[in-house]
Amino acid sequence: MAKPPRPVPGPRSTDDAKPALSGNPDAPATLPMIVAASFDRLALRQRARMLGRLLASVGPLALAVLGGGAFAKYAAHARWPEIPVSLEDAARATSAQIQEIVRYIEQSNPHLFNRLLQLLASDSATIAALGASIAALTMHQLAVRRETGA
Repeated sequence: MAKPPRPVPGPRSTDDAKPALSGNPDAPATLPMIVAASFDRLALRQRARMLGRLLASVGPLALAVLGGGAFAKYAAHARWPEIPVSLEDAARATSAQIQEIVRYIEQSNPHLFNRLLQLLASDSATIAALGASIAALTMHQLAVRRETGA
């Protein structure tokens, strides 16, 4: 008999992630912090899928250096729409590594970052696991970027 899937708690609010991720309760939560906190709440298969989509958004050289080189073995799959990430690698991925990947994508190519946000927002399994607050933050971020032309 298969074990039932582990329940995934939804985020209570974005303020819950601030002290744990930044170390400063007064610091505003950044999008990389929010994505990393959400990643930590996903079931393992969802983590692997999300990590695969994040890694597919960077090039082979970035894969070799981001996260301390932890994702270098996926460089051969760079530029695929989604990189097949092992469950073991998804389980080992840290919040700091996820923040670093998201920050890199956000800074290196804002248009690619917008497409990544749209892709994550359109993935119903990811949105269901992350909760409505993450979806709302994503939609807000996309709207702001469209208004500013970034």
